[in-house]
Amino acid sequence: MSKKNKERLNVVYSTNPNFSYETDPHEEIETPAPQFQKLYVSIDKKQRAGKEVTLVEGFVGVEDDLKELGKLLKSKCGVGGTVKENEILIQGNFRDKIMEILIKEGYQVKRKGG
Repeated sequence: MSKKNKERLNVVYSTNPNFSYETDPHEEIETPAPQFQKLYVSIDKKQRAGKEVTLVEGFVGVEDDLKELGKLLKSKCGVGGTVKENEILIQGNFRDKIMEILIKEGYQVKRKGG
């Protein structure tokens, strides 16, 4: 089903020029508990001038919670990073340390890549 069809509820066509489609009210997505989240941790250096970054992917939930997790990881590793496009980027190769931190926080963690 295309995205366009999801926005319209029970109306195919209307001849009324003042008609507006009813849309489903967007429910606030709640962040599941850490034990129900499966995160993937990998090392990436593509399009980064050969510099390594540690990527954390697979987070489901509110963006504020993702930013809070990113802030925790950056402070524990003592490096910079960012949260964008639903993933956390930590500067440098901290895959093992980040995996330990996430496991202590209660997340399910898998290593991705080599």
